[in-house]
Amino acid sequence: MERKLRIAIIGAGLGGLSAAIRLAHQGHRVKVFESNNSVGGKANSFSKNGFRFDTGPSLLTMPFVLEELFSSVNESISDYIKLEKLKITCKYFYPDNTVLDAYSNIEKFADEVSRKTDDSSKSILRYLNYSKRIYDLTAELFLFKSFSEASTFTNMQALKALININALDTMRSMHKANSKFFKDEKIIQLFDRYATYNGSNPFTAPATLNIIQHVEFGLGAFIPKEGIYSISNSLYKLAEKKNVEFQFNTKIDEIIIEKDKVKGIKTNKNEEEFDVVISNSDVTNTYEKLIPNCNSKMYRRYKKLEPSTSALVFYWGIKGIHDELETHNIIFSEDYELEFNELFNQKIIPNDPTTYIYISSKYNSKDAPKDCENWFVMVNAPYIENQNWSNEVEKTRINVMRKINSALGINIESKIEFEEILSPIEIERKTSSYKGSLYGISSNSKMAAFLRQQNRSKEYKGLYFVGGSAHPGGGIPLVVLSGKIAADLINKYES
Repeated sequence: MERKLRIAIIGAGLGGLSAAIRLAHQGHRVKVFESNNSVGGKANSFSKNGFRFDTGPSLLTMPFVLEELFSSVNESISDYIKLEKLKITCKYFYPDNTVLDAYSNIEKFADEVSRKTDDSSKSILRYLNYSKRIYDLTAELFLFKSFSEASTFTNMQALKALININALDTMRSMHKANSKFFKDEKIIQLFDRYATYNGSNPFTAPATLNIIQHVEFGLGAFIPKEGIYSISNSLYKLAEKKNVEFQFNTKIDEIIIEKDKVKGIKTNKNEEEFDVVISNSDVTNTYEKLIPNCNSKMYRRYKKLEPSTSALVFYWGIKGIHDELETHNIIFSEDYELEFNELFNQKIIPNDPTTYIYISSKYNSKDAPKDCENWFVMVNAPYIENQNWSNEVEKTRINVMRKINSALGINIESKIEFEEILSPIEIERKTSSYKGSLYGISSNSKMAAFLRQQNRSKEYKGLYFVGGSAHPGGGIPLVVLSGKIAADLINKYES
């Protein structure tokens, strides 16, 4: 009979919830410790003055990952979350006044590009086939399995990927690959943008990351009817149903380790013994603050790696309904290469920042008062490195409003009824993200995917990692998969 384990999970983010649900369903005793008073981590929510905002992620891809989580514990996702596929995944605004609708129907999107740019519909279809090819060859290896297991690389799928290694496009950057497919700078910029989905630079990140475009266009972009936070809340309800214990407002002071083996955890309230500890906290934060006198080789290596970008978010309650906008919108910068140079080399928020606007009240009118909208306005920001954030926020607020006014022909400042701001400083404080980075390490090198923290520690027996800073990476589906991979490894090595 398999041993039933006492398992502690540090953090009630989506990765921790995913692991908790699976492990509790298998009969293990699971206790989740959360420093805040609610679940979700970065995928949280707040309401004020009649406006509701998702605080972090704003789009769901690969819904089958969530569907599998529910079905694996004999539940149906439809009883918890109502998903809708977006007809327009994003609306793009360019400095030359070109406006592009990225339709979820690929042929319709290709026609839109053909009509409004110098590229053809055939170039779009050819490119998305290229992106699909990368996904088909790598997804099973890079997304759904652990890199630490020999079995991941000793099967037919791995052999197929090796035989077709050139198709993985590892030797050139995303930007160089995209520049070969397209001649119009606007379309190159559109597809370069997907590097930001894991906080990286398209001018240095390997073209293998062009897999992301297939995930959104080929597999589809979705939105839960009740907002992204309904995912976090539904997983919490499911975890409680599976008898997962939650302890909120509890700070973890230490992971107790004796002779390189996990023994338990020490909180600001007491000390408890556990067979296994899963950290849903940032990897670097775990090594640096939760393991006393940590001399881990992994930790020393991580300290040398470049963090991903952070973000600056303005949550605005806006008067009026703006039919010229979709649920998801991008206002592009004039010079994309300069923008990433400012982010990664100068480590400042760009002076002409590409600006993302997410309006959940477009599909859920309850998220804003009558004749109003809730605008989640985000720009990429550098990780924390001695910046004067008060100056950065003030400067960026002016620049963002100027961009919005120019693109939409409005006076946005006169429409703002309510405002809250989330800077990298608050991101680090609220989510324990190292230097405020959203995705752990960046993917700005060919080997980055292999350098990411694996889900099972090989240095400390009984210690596991989930969440956006661990394998396979950030974003809702990958974080949920990290919980699955960790749960599978725990049953293999600990039971």
